[in-house]
Amino acid sequence: MRSRIIMSMLAGATLLASTLLAATPAQSAVGSATPARTAQSGESADVPAEFGTDWHDPITAAPPVTRPDHTKSCEVTVAKAQFKDFTPYRGTYAPPGDCGTRWSKVVLRLDGKVKGRQFDRLGHLHIGGVEVFRASTPQPSPDGIEWSVEKDVTRYSDTLRTTQSVEMLIGNVVDDTYTGILDVEVTLTFYVGRPDAETAKATPDRVLTLQEDDTLTTPRNSERVIAEVYATGSGGGCEEYWYLTVPEEAPYSCKADEGPYREVRIEVDGQLAGIAAPFPTVWTGGWSNPFLWYVVPGPRAFDIQPLRYDLTPFAGLLNDGRPHRIEVSVVGVPEGQTGWSTPVNVLVWQDAKREHVTGALTKVQAGDLANSSTYTPGAEHRLDTDGSHRLTVAGYVDTSHGRVTTTVRRSLANISTHTWSDGENPDALDATWSDDETVTVDGRGPARTTRVQRSYTMDGTTTLGAGDRLRTVLTLGDRATVTETRGGRRTAWSRLDDTYTGDATYTANVPRDQRHAVGTTSERYRAYGSGGCYDRSLVSVQGVLAEDRMGC
Repeated sequence: MRSRIIMSMLAGATLLASTLLAATPAQSAVGSATPARTAQSGESADVPAEFGTDWHDPITAAPPVTRPDHTKSCEVTVAKAQFKDFTPYRGTYAPPGDCGTRWSKVVLRLDGKVKGRQFDRLGHLHIGGVEVFRASTPQPSPDGIEWSVEKDVTRYSDTLRTTQSVEMLIGNVVDDTYTGILDVEVTLTFYVGRPDAETAKATPDRVLTLQEDDTLTTPRNSERVIAEVYATGSGGGCEEYWYLTVPEEAPYSCKADEGPYREVRIEVDGQLAGIAAPFPTVWTGGWSNPFLWYVVPGPRAFDIQPLRYDLTPFAGLLNDGRPHRIEVSVVGVPEGQTGWSTPVNVLVWQDAKREHVTGALTKVQAGDLANSSTYTPGAEHRLDTDGSHRLTVAGYVDTSHGRVTTTVRRSLANISTHTWSDGENPDALDATWSDDETVTVDGRGPARTTRVQRSYTMDGTTTLGAGDRLRTVLTLGDRATVTETRGGRRTAWSRLDDTYTGDATYTANVPRDQRHAVGTTSERYRAYGSGGCYDRSLVSVQGVLAEDRMGC
């Protein structure tokens, strides 16, 4: 079962706004092509009684990266390596000589293969110091799997126009037990031409990174500034499962003084500038049950999307030509504990008709951080968490086309109930996160407002029963609603609903060939709105792709 497929995950609701709200229904940030061999609607698949030594290659239901038709393209290999340890691949990228420097789209593609036995691993790709891709890997079958990931990286065109250094690392351990070597190749495909209006609007003039002292110097004519933070809690410790941590008084293996509430915040010169809820990514070994993820991974697992912060209210301050300190921190992580990676890119749009754009920060209003985790002891231990935070930031810039005022309002909330018995068996979590962001831009003409309402859910239970049969039942949700208005009138809208469900059982504490694993996993990815509709459903049973249906 080695059909070549293209993985895809959500690119973030902000990018969804610039795609579903445009003419095409499929979001352009990342994509997944229809696999070469699946059980389509009306067909049947031969489903074995249990997992064997081979299964279908990983697949997701998310839409493909759209590509320009009838356009000249060039392909450049960025990295080609076998990852056996923690030695990074280093090389040099050069832009395509036959495709110029103006592109309508740039698509990154990772092709990978691995066989034997291996954990899921986390990796990144830097070009010129800019993080363009972050991903985790699937766990292989004994016979081996192949997988691919595609991502729209057009917004990094500024970096890709010149020769750059390349660093890629997927940290891995290979020994007599864990035999899987990660064999990967990454390419970029450049499509010549003028980008459409939405792509051009979403592509910055400059892509910057922080200096070693975490400072940033922007061009003095910046009129819009967006920070990207590829935040991941990982590394094998408890922050990999931060949503399950408990205060010290609760008898559970993963501790955090203030419980599971996490918030990724960004500061400019010590001033709070943005807050965001981290996405609760479940890696492909998550919830103690790899059989949940062999064919259908959880949302975003193979293409980790950055948190985005609109720092435009700070543009007038940043434009003074001096370095400014940009710091990212994660609320809730115990002091001195590692486990989070937070690399930063800064995207800048410039005013071509001004050498210096002046302005001012006019408002920073942060609400009190509410974070309550209440532990209730008993035969069933229970932790109830309720956390929330609000922030409003406003500022203006005086551009060549007049004064433009940007106001950013963001509110976060997390409600969860974590229950477990002695021995952490069973162990259950029912959690919801919300991240509601409204950006209003008021300048020449009616005010433009974009509201993005993000919601993430996790509802699961793991139980170790008779005969050491370990069962995990889990549902994950990744949802977003985007609304654009101008002068109070709705001009565009979109909705995303990516839902994963899984139920898998295997015998624990025995060799791999004695696990007698069974499992059914499914994903339905729906994206619809004023730009169109996309709807795809997948079902995998015992490693066989039993259903692949298209809607709309």
